[in-house]
Amino acid sequence: MKEIQPLQKINATVTVPGSKSITQRALIAASLANGESTLIGPLASEDTAYTANALRSMEIEVHDNGDKWQINGTGGIIRTPQKEIYLGNNGTATRFLTSVVALGKGTFTIAGENRMEERPIDPLMTALSGWGVDIKSIKGTGCPPLEIKANGINGGETTLPEGKSSQYLSSLLLVAPYAAHPAILNVKGAVPSKPYVTMTLAVMKSFGIDVTATDTLNHFSIPKGMYQPQKYHVEGDASSASYFFAAAAITGGQVTVSNVPRESLQGDTAFIGMLEKMGCTVSYNNGITVTGPPELRGIEVDMGDCPDVAPTLAIVASQAKGRTVIKNIEHLRIKECDRINAVATELTKIGARVEERPDSLIIEGIDPKSPLHGAAIETYNDHRIAMCFAIAGLVVPGVTITNENCVSKSFPDFWERLSWLY
Repeated sequence: MKEIQPLQKINATVTVPGSKSITQRALIAASLANGESTLIGPLASEDTAYTANALRSMEIEVHDNGDKWQINGTGGIIRTPQKEIYLGNNGTATRFLTSVVALGKGTFTIAGENRMEERPIDPLMTALSGWGVDIKSIKGTGCPPLEIKANGINGGETTLPEGKSSQYLSSLLLVAPYAAHPAILNVKGAVPSKPYVTMTLAVMKSFGIDVTATDTLNHFSIPKGMYQPQKYHVEGDASSASYFFAAAAITGGQVTVSNVPRESLQGDTAFIGMLEKMGCTVSYNNGITVTGPPELRGIEVDMGDCPDVAPTLAIVASQAKGRTVIKNIEHLRIKECDRINAVATELTKIGARVEERPDSLIIEGIDPKSPLHGAAIETYNDHRIAMCFAIAGLVVPGVTITNENCVSKSFPDFWERLSWLY
Protein backbone atom coordinates (compact mmCIF):
# COMPACT_ATOMS: atom_id res chain seq x y z
CA MET A 1 0.00 0.00 0.00
CA LYS A 2 1.36 3.40 -1.04
CA GLU A 3 0.46 6.50 0.95
CA ILE A 4 0.45 9.73 -1.05
CA GLN A 5 1.71 12.87 0.64
CA PRO A 6 -0.12 16.08 -0.30
CA LEU A 7 1.87 19.06 -1.52
CA GLN A 8 1.08 22.73 -1.96
CA LYS A 9 2.46 23.70 -5.34
CA ILE A 10 4.62 22.10 -8.00
CA ASN A 11 7.37 23.50 -10.20
CA ALA A 12 9.06 20.56 -11.90
CA THR A 13 10.42 19.16 -15.16
CA VAL A 14 10.01 15.43 -15.79
CA THR A 15 10.50 12.88 -18.52
CA VAL A 16 8.18 9.96 -19.13
CA PRO A 17 8.88 6.51 -20.58
CA GLY A 18 8.42 5.82 -24.28
CA SER A 19 4.91 5.45 -25.66
CA LYS A 20 3.46 2.02 -24.94
CA SER A 21 1.21 2.18 -27.99
CA ILE A 22 3.97 3.20 -30.38
CA THR A 23 6.45 0.70 -28.91
CA GLN A 24 4.09 -2.24 -29.48
CA ARG A 25 3.28 -1.18 -33.06
CA ALA A 26 6.92 -0.60 -33.93
CA LEU A 27 7.87 -3.96 -32.40
CA ILE A 28 5.43 -5.72 -34.74
CA ALA A 29 6.56 -3.82 -37.83
CA ALA A 30 10.25 -4.35 -37.02
CA SER A 31 9.67 -8.07 -36.39
CA LEU A 32 7.98 -8.50 -39.77
CA ALA A 33 10.64 -6.45 -41.60
CA ASN A 34 13.44 -8.16 -43.48
CA GLY A 35 16.54 -7.26 -41.48
CA GLU A 36 17.68 -5.46 -38.34
CA SER A 37 15.80 -2.48 -36.92
CA THR A 38 16.63 -0.32 -33.92
CA LEU A 39 13.98 1.14 -31.63
CA ILE A 40 15.31 4.15 -29.76
CA GLY A 41 13.61 5.05 -26.47
CA PRO A 42 11.03 2.23 -26.38
CA LEU A 43 8.97 1.49 -23.29
CA ALA A 44 10.32 -1.31 -21.11
CA SER A 45 7.33 -2.49 -19.08
CA GLU A 46 5.29 -5.57 -18.26
CA ASP A 47 3.16 -5.17 -21.37
CA THR A 48 6.02 -4.68 -23.82
CA ALA A 49 7.88 -7.57 -22.19
CA TYR A 50 4.92 -9.85 -22.95
CA THR A 51 4.99 -8.69 -26.57
CA ALA A 52 8.76 -9.11 -26.94
CA ASN A 53 8.77 -12.56 -25.31
CA ALA A 54 5.95 -13.74 -27.55
CA LEU A 55 7.91 -12.63 -30.61
CA ARG A 56 11.00 -14.42 -29.31
CA SER A 57 8.94 -17.60 -28.95
CA MET A 58 8.31 -17.34 -32.71
CA GLU A 59 12.10 -17.18 -33.33
CA ILE A 60 12.25 -13.43 -33.86
CA GLU A 61 15.31 -11.95 -32.16
CA VAL A 62 14.50 -9.03 -29.86
CA HIS A 63 17.52 -7.68 -27.98
CA ASP A 64 16.71 -5.31 -25.13
CA ASN A 65 19.74 -3.03 -24.78
CA GLY A 66 18.30 -0.45 -22.43
CA ASP A 67 17.13 2.58 -24.39
CA LYS A 68 17.94 0.90 -27.71
CA TRP A 69 16.37 -2.36 -28.81
CA GLN A 70 17.61 -4.39 -31.77
CA ILE A 71 15.03 -6.47 -33.62
CA ASN A 72 16.10 -8.93 -36.28
CA GLY A 73 13.02 -9.16 -38.46
CA THR A 74 12.26 -12.37 -40.34
CA GLY A 75 10.51 -10.91 -43.37
CA GLY A 76 7.13 -12.19 -42.26
CA ILE A 77 8.20 -15.74 -41.47
CA ILE A 78 6.49 -16.80 -38.25
CA ARG A 79 7.62 -19.98 -36.48
CA THR A 80 5.29 -22.07 -34.32
CA PRO A 81 6.25 -21.84 -30.63
CA GLN A 82 6.56 -24.96 -28.50
CA LYS A 83 3.91 -23.80 -26.02
CA GLU A 84 0.99 -21.40 -25.80
CA ILE A 85 1.61 -17.68 -26.11
CA TYR A 86 0.69 -16.22 -22.72
CA LEU A 87 0.08 -12.46 -22.68
CA GLY A 88 -1.24 -11.71 -19.18
CA ASN A 89 -3.76 -8.85 -19.44
CA ASN A 90 -2.04 -7.19 -22.39
CA GLY A 91 -5.01 -6.44 -24.63
CA THR A 92 -2.94 -4.72 -27.32
CA ALA A 93 -0.54 -7.63 -27.71
CA THR A 94 -3.35 -10.18 -27.62
CA ARG A 95 -5.12 -8.45 -30.49
CA PHE A 96 -1.99 -7.67 -32.51
CA LEU A 97 -0.41 -11.09 -32.15
CA THR A 98 -3.63 -12.89 -33.02
CA SER A 99 -3.19 -11.51 -36.53
CA VAL A 100 0.60 -11.98 -36.57
CA VAL A 101 0.42 -15.71 -35.81
CA ALA A 102 -2.08 -16.13 -38.66
CA LEU A 103 0.90 -15.50 -40.98
CA GLY A 104 2.53 -18.71 -39.74
CA LYS A 105 1.92 -22.38 -40.46
CA GLY A 106 0.75 -24.60 -37.63
CA THR A 107 -1.43 -24.39 -34.55
CA PHE A 108 -1.01 -21.43 -32.21
CA THR A 109 -2.70 -20.88 -28.84
CA ILE A 110 -3.00 -17.38 -27.39
CA ALA A 111 -3.97 -17.12 -23.72
CA GLY A 112 -3.96 -14.64 -20.86
CA GLU A 113 -5.04 -14.07 -17.30
CA ASN A 114 -8.66 -14.22 -16.11
CA ARG A 115 -9.53 -10.62 -17.01
CA MET A 116 -8.28 -11.17 -20.58
CA GLU A 117 -10.79 -14.01 -20.88
CA GLU A 118 -13.54 -11.41 -20.35
CA ARG A 119 -12.29 -8.99 -23.01
CA PRO A 120 -14.00 -9.56 -26.39
CA ILE A 121 -12.09 -10.30 -29.56
CA ASP A 122 -14.90 -11.69 -31.71
CA PRO A 123 -14.91 -8.79 -34.24
CA LEU A 124 -11.25 -9.43 -35.02
CA MET A 125 -11.91 -13.15 -35.39
CA THR A 126 -14.72 -12.41 -37.85
CA ALA A 127 -12.51 -10.17 -40.00
CA LEU A 128 -9.63 -12.66 -40.00
CA SER A 129 -12.01 -15.43 -41.02
CA GLY A 130 -12.91 -13.27 -44.01
CA TRP A 131 -9.26 -13.42 -45.00
CA GLY A 132 -9.32 -17.21 -44.77
CA VAL A 133 -7.92 -17.64 -41.25
CA ASP A 134 -9.06 -20.67 -39.20
CA ILE A 135 -9.58 -19.19 -35.74
CA LYS A 136 -11.78 -19.99 -32.76
CA SER A 137 -12.39 -18.97 -29.16
CA ILE A 138 -11.50 -22.12 -27.25
CA LYS A 139 -14.23 -21.58 -24.64
CA GLY A 140 -16.76 -20.36 -27.21
CA THR A 141 -17.08 -16.96 -25.54
CA GLY A 142 -15.73 -14.72 -28.28
CA CYS A 143 -12.82 -13.98 -25.93
CA PRO A 144 -9.40 -15.55 -25.38
CA PRO A 145 -8.00 -18.15 -25.12
CA LEU A 146 -7.79 -18.57 -28.88
CA GLU A 147 -6.71 -21.32 -31.21
CA ILE A 148 -5.41 -20.35 -34.65
CA LYS A 149 -4.69 -23.07 -37.20
CA ALA A 150 -2.47 -20.88 -39.28
CA ASN A 151 -1.73 -21.21 -42.97
CA GLY A 152 -1.09 -17.63 -43.94
CA ILE A 153 -3.57 -14.86 -44.74
CA ASN A 154 -5.36 -14.92 -48.09
CA GLY A 155 -6.09 -11.20 -48.32
CA GLY A 156 -8.73 -9.89 -50.65
CA GLU A 157 -11.73 -8.17 -49.09
CA THR A 158 -12.99 -8.57 -45.54
CA THR A 159 -15.15 -6.60 -43.13
CA LEU A 160 -14.55 -5.72 -39.50
CA PRO A 161 -17.90 -5.58 -37.71
CA GLU A 162 -18.43 -2.51 -35.57
CA GLY A 163 -16.32 -3.18 -32.51
CA LYS A 164 -15.51 -1.57 -29.21
CA SER A 165 -11.76 -1.30 -29.75
CA SER A 166 -9.60 0.30 -32.44
CA GLN A 167 -7.02 -2.39 -31.67
CA TYR A 168 -8.91 -4.87 -33.86
CA LEU A 169 -8.44 -2.56 -36.81
CA SER A 170 -4.78 -1.82 -36.06
CA SER A 171 -4.11 -5.55 -35.72
CA LEU A 172 -5.49 -6.26 -39.20
CA LEU A 173 -3.66 -3.33 -40.78
CA LEU A 174 -0.27 -4.31 -39.37
CA VAL A 175 -0.29 -7.77 -40.99
CA ALA A 176 -2.22 -6.97 -44.18
CA PRO A 177 0.88 -6.27 -46.36
CA TYR A 178 1.88 -9.94 -45.90
CA ALA A 179 -1.39 -11.39 -47.25
CA ALA A 180 -1.19 -13.56 -50.34
CA HIS A 181 -3.26 -11.02 -52.29
CA PRO A 182 -3.66 -7.23 -51.92
CA ALA A 183 -5.96 -6.64 -48.95
CA ILE A 184 -9.08 -4.54 -48.70
CA LEU A 185 -10.53 -3.87 -45.26
CA ASN A 186 -13.97 -2.41 -44.60
CA VAL A 187 -15.14 -1.28 -41.17
CA LYS A 188 -18.82 -1.09 -40.22
CA GLY A 189 -20.05 1.76 -38.06
CA ALA A 190 -18.06 4.33 -36.13
CA VAL A 191 -14.39 3.71 -35.42
CA PRO A 192 -13.53 4.34 -31.75
CA SER A 193 -10.20 5.88 -30.72
CA LYS A 194 -9.37 6.99 -34.27
CA PRO A 195 -6.00 8.54 -33.34
CA TYR A 196 -4.71 5.06 -32.51
CA VAL A 197 -5.55 3.93 -36.04
CA THR A 198 -3.83 7.01 -37.46
CA MET A 199 -0.83 6.12 -35.28
CA THR A 200 -0.76 2.61 -36.75
CA LEU A 201 -0.81 3.98 -40.29
CA ALA A 202 2.03 6.39 -39.41
CA VAL A 203 4.20 3.59 -37.98
CA MET A 204 3.50 1.44 -41.05
CA LYS A 205 4.51 4.32 -43.31
CA SER A 206 7.73 4.83 -41.35
CA PHE A 207 8.56 1.19 -42.05
CA GLY A 208 7.82 1.54 -45.77
CA ILE A 209 4.14 0.59 -46.23
CA ASP A 210 1.74 3.30 -47.36
CA VAL A 211 -1.96 2.46 -46.82
CA THR A 212 -4.78 4.17 -48.68
CA ALA A 213 -7.62 5.06 -46.30
CA THR A 214 -10.85 7.05 -46.42
CA ASP A 215 -11.17 10.07 -44.15
CA THR A 216 -13.69 8.19 -42.01
CA LEU A 217 -11.28 5.26 -41.57
CA ASN A 218 -13.98 2.86 -42.76
CA HIS A 219 -12.22 1.60 -45.89
CA PHE A 220 -8.57 0.66 -46.40
CA SER A 221 -6.55 -0.63 -49.33
CA ILE A 222 -3.31 -2.23 -48.23
CA PRO A 223 -0.70 -3.12 -50.86
CA LYS A 224 1.32 -6.30 -50.75
CA GLY A 225 4.79 -5.56 -49.48
CA MET A 226 7.36 -5.96 -46.75
CA TYR A 227 8.38 -3.60 -43.96
CA GLN A 228 11.86 -2.16 -44.35
CA PRO A 229 14.30 -2.15 -41.41
CA GLN A 230 14.45 1.22 -39.68
CA LYS A 231 16.09 3.21 -36.92
CA TYR A 232 12.89 4.34 -35.21
CA HIS A 233 12.57 6.90 -32.40
CA VAL A 234 9.73 6.30 -29.91
CA GLU A 235 8.31 9.51 -28.46
CA GLY A 236 7.44 9.87 -24.77
CA ASP A 237 4.11 8.42 -23.65
CA ALA A 238 1.32 11.02 -23.66
CA SER A 239 -0.90 8.88 -21.41
CA SER A 240 1.87 8.75 -18.80
CA ALA A 241 2.46 12.49 -19.19
CA SER A 242 -1.20 13.18 -18.41
CA TYR A 243 -0.69 12.40 -14.73
CA PHE A 244 1.98 15.08 -14.39
CA PHE A 245 -0.05 17.63 -16.34
CA ALA A 246 -3.00 16.85 -14.05
CA ALA A 247 -0.76 17.37 -11.03
CA ALA A 248 0.04 20.90 -12.23
CA ALA A 249 -3.64 21.57 -12.90
CA ILE A 250 -5.00 20.61 -9.49
CA THR A 251 -2.21 22.20 -7.43
CA GLY A 252 -2.03 25.45 -9.38
CA GLY A 253 1.60 24.60 -10.08
CA GLN A 254 3.70 24.08 -13.18
CA VAL A 255 5.03 20.90 -14.79
CA THR A 256 7.06 20.48 -17.98
CA VAL A 257 7.21 17.09 -19.68
CA SER A 258 10.29 17.36 -21.85
CA ASN A 259 9.97 14.34 -24.14
CA VAL A 260 6.42 14.49 -25.53
CA PRO A 261 6.52 16.49 -28.77
CA ARG A 262 3.98 19.13 -29.71
CA GLU A 263 3.40 17.35 -33.04
CA SER A 264 2.71 13.93 -31.55
CA LEU A 265 1.38 10.72 -33.06
CA GLN A 266 -0.62 10.17 -29.89
CA GLY A 267 -4.25 11.13 -29.58
CA ASP A 268 -3.92 11.40 -25.81
CA THR A 269 -2.23 14.78 -26.25
CA ALA A 270 -5.82 16.07 -26.66
CA PHE A 271 -5.85 15.99 -22.86
CA ILE A 272 -3.75 19.17 -22.89
CA GLY A 273 -6.41 21.09 -24.79
CA MET A 274 -9.02 19.91 -22.30
CA LEU A 275 -6.91 21.30 -19.44
CA GLU A 276 -6.73 24.61 -21.30
CA LYS A 277 -10.54 24.72 -21.44
CA MET A 278 -10.56 24.11 -17.68
CA GLY A 279 -8.38 27.19 -17.19
CA CYS A 280 -4.80 25.91 -17.43
CA THR A 281 -2.08 27.67 -19.40
CA VAL A 282 -0.07 25.60 -21.88
CA SER A 283 3.25 26.50 -23.51
CA TYR A 284 5.59 24.66 -25.85
CA ASN A 285 9.30 25.17 -25.29
CA ASN A 286 11.67 22.28 -24.61
CA GLY A 287 8.63 20.06 -24.23
CA ILE A 288 5.09 20.79 -23.07
CA THR A 289 4.45 22.91 -19.98
CA VAL A 290 1.12 23.06 -18.14
CA THR A 291 0.45 25.69 -15.48
CA GLY A 292 -2.58 25.32 -13.25
CA PRO A 293 -4.99 28.22 -12.65
CA PRO A 294 -6.19 29.67 -9.33
CA GLU A 295 -9.51 27.94 -10.03
CA LEU A 296 -10.36 25.13 -12.45
CA ARG A 297 -13.74 25.07 -14.17
CA GLY A 298 -15.82 22.12 -15.28
CA ILE A 299 -16.27 21.24 -18.96
CA GLU A 300 -18.30 18.94 -21.18
CA VAL A 301 -16.09 16.82 -23.43
CA ASP A 302 -16.22 13.85 -25.81
CA MET A 303 -13.31 11.52 -24.99
CA GLY A 304 -14.10 8.80 -27.51
CA ASP A 305 -10.74 9.32 -29.22
CA CYS A 306 -8.64 9.40 -26.04
CA PRO A 307 -10.33 7.14 -23.46
CA ASP A 308 -7.14 6.22 -21.59
CA VAL A 309 -6.87 9.74 -20.16
CA ALA A 310 -10.54 9.97 -19.17
CA PRO A 311 -9.83 8.69 -15.62
CA THR A 312 -7.16 11.39 -15.24
CA LEU A 313 -9.57 14.08 -16.40
CA ALA A 314 -12.13 12.79 -13.89
CA ILE A 315 -9.62 13.43 -11.10
CA VAL A 316 -9.05 16.99 -12.35
CA ALA A 317 -12.82 17.48 -12.60
CA SER A 318 -13.24 16.56 -8.94
CA GLN A 319 -11.10 19.62 -8.10
CA ALA A 320 -12.86 22.01 -10.50
CA LYS A 321 -15.71 24.43 -9.96
CA GLY A 322 -18.91 23.28 -11.60
CA ARG A 323 -19.97 20.15 -13.44
CA THR A 324 -17.81 18.08 -15.83
CA VAL A 325 -19.41 15.66 -18.27
CA ILE A 326 -17.12 13.06 -19.88
CA LYS A 327 -18.95 11.48 -22.83
CA ASN A 328 -18.52 8.63 -25.31
CA ILE A 329 -16.31 6.40 -23.16
CA GLU A 330 -18.28 3.16 -23.21
CA HIS A 331 -15.21 1.28 -24.52
CA LEU A 332 -13.53 1.94 -21.14
CA ARG A 333 -15.66 -0.89 -19.77
CA ILE A 334 -13.56 -3.53 -21.60
CA LYS A 335 -10.15 -2.27 -20.55
CA GLU A 336 -8.00 -3.80 -17.79
CA CYS A 337 -11.05 -3.26 -15.62
CA ASP A 338 -14.39 -1.54 -16.07
CA ARG A 339 -12.84 1.89 -15.76
CA ILE A 340 -16.10 3.83 -15.78
CA ASN A 341 -17.33 1.93 -12.75
CA ALA A 342 -13.92 1.92 -11.07
CA VAL A 343 -13.47 5.69 -11.37
CA ALA A 344 -17.02 6.37 -10.16
CA THR A 345 -16.67 3.99 -7.22
CA GLU A 346 -13.31 5.28 -6.02
CA LEU A 347 -14.14 8.97 -6.51
CA THR A 348 -17.30 8.43 -4.47
CA LYS A 349 -15.16 6.75 -1.81
CA ILE A 350 -13.15 9.96 -1.31
CA GLY A 351 -16.30 12.09 -1.16
CA ALA A 352 -16.77 13.25 -4.75
CA ARG A 353 -20.24 13.49 -6.28
CA VAL A 354 -20.26 11.28 -9.36
CA GLU A 355 -22.94 9.87 -11.62
CA GLU A 356 -22.08 6.79 -13.65
CA ARG A 357 -23.90 6.30 -16.94
CA PRO A 358 -23.46 3.51 -19.51
CA ASP A 359 -21.13 5.58 -21.69
CA SER A 360 -20.26 8.60 -19.58
CA LEU A 361 -19.31 10.08 -16.22
CA ILE A 362 -20.73 13.22 -14.64
CA ILE A 363 -18.56 14.74 -11.91
CA GLU A 364 -19.83 17.57 -9.74
CA GLY A 365 -17.05 19.95 -8.88
CA ILE A 366 -15.47 20.76 -5.58
CA ASP A 367 -17.76 21.80 -2.71
CA PRO A 368 -15.98 23.95 -0.08
CA LYS A 369 -18.55 22.83 2.50
CA SER A 370 -17.75 19.18 1.91
CA PRO A 371 -14.04 18.73 1.06
CA LEU A 372 -12.79 15.43 -0.29
CA HIS A 373 -11.21 13.06 2.21
CA GLY A 374 -8.71 10.23 2.23
CA ALA A 375 -9.43 6.56 1.63
CA ALA A 376 -7.74 3.33 0.59
CA ILE A 377 -8.12 3.23 -3.19
CA GLU A 378 -8.83 -0.12 -4.82
CA THR A 379 -6.89 -0.28 -8.10
CA TYR A 380 -8.63 -3.31 -9.65
CA ASN A 381 -5.15 -4.36 -10.79
CA ASP A 382 -5.36 -1.50 -13.31
CA HIS A 383 -2.31 0.70 -13.75
CA ARG A 384 -4.32 3.75 -14.83
CA ILE A 385 -6.58 3.67 -11.78
CA ALA A 386 -3.51 3.54 -9.52
CA MET A 387 -1.78 6.45 -11.22
CA CYS A 388 -4.73 8.82 -11.57
CA PHE A 389 -5.76 8.41 -7.93
CA ALA A 390 -2.16 8.97 -6.87
CA ILE A 391 -2.56 12.43 -8.41
CA ALA A 392 -5.73 12.96 -6.37
CA GLY A 393 -3.64 12.28 -3.28
CA LEU A 394 -1.50 15.34 -4.03
CA VAL A 395 -4.39 17.54 -2.83
CA VAL A 396 -6.55 15.13 -0.80
CA PRO A 397 -4.92 14.13 2.51
CA GLY A 398 -4.96 10.48 3.47
CA VAL A 399 -5.14 8.79 0.05
CA THR A 400 -3.46 5.39 -0.08
CA ILE A 401 -3.09 3.21 -3.17
CA THR A 402 -3.49 -0.55 -2.80
CA ASN A 403 -1.58 -2.94 -5.08
CA GLU A 404 0.59 -0.03 -6.14
CA ASN A 405 2.92 -2.27 -8.16
CA CYS A 406 0.28 -2.71 -10.87
CA VAL A 407 1.81 0.40 -12.48
CA SER A 408 4.53 -1.91 -13.87
CA LYS A 409 2.18 -2.66 -16.77
CA SER A 410 2.98 0.65 -18.45
CA PHE A 411 5.12 2.82 -16.12
CA PRO A 412 7.40 0.69 -13.89
CA ASP A 413 9.14 3.65 -12.19
CA PHE A 414 6.04 5.82 -11.81
CA TRP A 415 6.44 6.18 -8.04
CA GLU A 416 10.04 7.30 -8.39
CA ARG A 417 9.16 9.89 -11.03
CA LEU A 418 6.18 11.08 -8.98
CA SER A 419 8.67 11.89 -6.22
CA TRP A 420 10.34 14.38 -8.60
CA LEU A 421 7.38 16.67 -7.95
CA TYR A 422 8.19 17.10 -4.25
